[in-house]
Amino acid sequence: MLLPNKIQLTAKDILEKEFKTSMRGYNQEEVDQFLDMIIKDYKTFAKEYEDLQLENQRLKKQIEDLRKQPAQPIGATNFDILKRLSNLEKHVFGNKLYD
Repeated sequence: MLLPNKIQLTAKDILEKEFKTSMRGYNQEEVDQFLDMIIKDYKTFAKEYEDLQLENQRLKKQIEDLRKQPAQPIGATNFDILKRLSNLEKHVFGNKLYD
């Protein structure tokens, strides 16, 4: 799910990249090790990006599904909670609170 028009390189492109050597060039082994780290990070980034895209789609669908559900009456739920809390207080503290 990477955006092909924004990302210019793939892990394969990095792996297969060959540099010209010159008399006073870079240490090829050091460059290869660095590119290996870049490839590993790039693969991690690509996987994380894909996971986040999937999670984003899942959450958008969840929001859409919730919007389709009828609204729940909030007042009745709050009333039920207050009633339960009152009964719990009576049970724990007895009728001392209400004397």
